[in-house]
Amino acid sequence: MSKNPPRAKKPNYISTTNACKLCKPLGACLAFKGIEGAVPYLHGSQGCATYMRRYIISHYNEPIDIASSSLSEKHAVYGGGPNLKLGLTNVAAKYRPDIIAIATTCLTETIGDDVGMYLREYQEDTKGSVGLPSLVHVSTPSYSGTHMEGFHAALGAMVDQLSAGGPANETVNLLPGFVSSADYRLLHEIMAAFDLNYTLLPDLSETMDGPALLEYEKIQAGGTPQKAIRAMGCSRATIEFGPTLGPLTTGGDILAAKFNTPLHRIGMPVGIRETDRFFRLLETLSGRPTPEKYAKERGRLVDAYVDGHKYVFGKRAIIYGEEDLVVGMCSLLTEIGIQPVLCASGGTSGRLAQAIAEVTGDTLTEQPQVFEGMDFYEISELAEGLSPDLIIGHSKGYPLARKCAIPLIRVGFPIHDRVGGQRILHLGYAGAQHLFDTITNAMIAKKQDDSPVGYLYM
Repeated sequence: MSKNPPRAKKPNYISTTNACKLCKPLGACLAFKGIEGAVPYLHGSQGCATYMRRYIISHYNEPIDIASSSLSEKHAVYGGGPNLKLGLTNVAAKYRPDIIAIATTCLTETIGDDVGMYLREYQEDTKGSVGLPSLVHVSTPSYSGTHMEGFHAALGAMVDQLSAGGPANETVNLLPGFVSSADYRLLHEIMAAFDLNYTLLPDLSETMDGPALLEYEKIQAGGTPQKAIRAMGCSRATIEFGPTLGPLTTGGDILAAKFNTPLHRIGMPVGIRETDRFFRLLETLSGRPTPEKYAKERGRLVDAYVDGHKYVFGKRAIIYGEEDLVVGMCSLLTEIGIQPVLCASGGTSGRLAQAIAEVTGDTLTEQPQVFEGMDFYEISELAEGLSPDLIIGHSKGYPLARKCAIPLIRVGFPIHDRVGGQRILHLGYAGAQHLFDTITNAMIAKKQDDSPVGYLYM
């Protein structure tokens, strides 16, 4: 069996119906929220900021402020420079941020606003003023990509515009991409367990999943410190998760090109296979063996696979969402004996099929159909002939799961119809344990509910 099957032919395109992606500036705003003292700022209409705030809040159940230059019809004709500059002054005065991170929208990209020029003019006009924040900007028209492309573009801009060279140090840069707040906390724990000095970029562990407070914070505590970002060019290595990132210029690529920082790009550590790979890399970089805690977690996970294998083996799954998470989930399902029959994403990296082939190898009886640039209308059409037993992805797939009368295992972003989306653990042995238990219990519950008599014991 070929390890590199040809990509399946996409159905004839009609129009996008219920897209399997979100807009590019939304991803940029989320990346910026992982920076300490940062305020995301959209250069565009007020409606864009309102939509994104509502969308993000419904997943995280946390407040999020996104500033806007609030352009109107007049500014679409005469340009948005004056509003951009006035907004920067207002945000600086109201929030006292360390960084204002500006992302463009469709409107300002379409009219051709030169944001870089406006910011240079603003900095010249305010030269000598006390307490002004750093300014970072990124181009993110939503008609040119997905929220994941916006997320990585924002991080690339942050690294490109802030990082500097200097004497080498022992720090390791870790760029895990867009994962849950619980995943970021786990990564902090793992890096500390290997006794590594590290910079995690971004860091949404606290900014989007913080404790209850007596008083509202205009800028939530936490995030990657600006000082650490500026020093990333001095680090001895960068680890970046994402086998489908090749066409993008990511933070890891920029660090490698500008400062010759060695880049180790690996898959998201979802499941045993990919987590083993991550831990082997950490062993090499730290010179230490994997801590006993994680060896025991791995052992318990293997035991769980054995215990629950009979409930999941041979089941058929549809997976959709962000490309790198789809690859990671496909790797996990292959480990536990579930057959991925359809892997779909709204992204268009051109690398999804190859990345999936690499994590599944020759272990599947049939290779899954793999599609990029998909929407849920197309996914639903294909699902009818695949006889899936479960669907894995975010909340936007719920209508399909309901139509097929099969379980939806919620992972990734956005999760709007359940609480705790930001606390779902995907990475590491602990994340694999959580996902395996959730999938297995969903299969048991489905069989139990479908039984004419029901049963009390497995």
